[in-house]
Amino acid sequence: MAPPPLPGVLADLAPVLDRFGYLAVAALVFVEDFGLPVPGETAMIAAAVYAGAGRLNIVVVAAIAFLAAVLGDNVGYIVGRCGGHRLITRWGRYVLLTEERLAKAEVFFARHGGKIVTVARFIEGLRQANGIIAGLAEMPWRRFLAFNILGAALWVGAWVSLGDLAGQHLNTLYPAIQRYELYLLAAAVVLVGAFLARRLPRNERSR
Repeated sequence: MAPPPLPGVLADLAPVLDRFGYLAVAALVFVEDFGLPVPGETAMIAAAVYAGAGRLNIVVVAAIAFLAAVLGDNVGYIVGRCGGHRLITRWGRYVLLTEERLAKAEVFFARHGGKIVTVARFIEGLRQANGIIAGLAEMPWRRFLAFNILGAALWVGAWVSLGDLAGQHLNTLYPAIQRYELYLLAAAVVLVGAFLARRLPRNERSR
């Protein structure tokens, strides 16, 4: 029996994975990791879910995602090291890397160095800019590469394992997601409404 369709945003990637499979994972993870705002992480998770459901090979998904992540970050490092601030100032806005955002990231990077390279993959925004910032900060390449490999292994290992597990139980998880998604959406609306209700009086008092 064919597995049920993927839920939510993962379903949007299903046609891409059905047609391009491992190539889609390689391309999207690689491109995302040197700065472009594409859904590389989402594609990797979706591919892992597919693998758990028996549509792809989980070992191949993990290996491709790992290699693409390491290579993508190294391209970003070269861009940052060779292009410098001039390149980022001119083109950074097209990849959501503004001067203000870059300045904050550089300060944070200077304080924590290699630790940031390791955990950056788990942080949206910093994952895409990680290699570029390391290059701009002139971090030694060998040191960057070591932490980059460690971060890629942890990031790929965590998400691929979770995706594979979810894919193996998709027949159980998918009906549950469908059953409770309206309740989750309602809860999110209530939380946003409560947050705005608390913020508005403060803004009025500040005026």
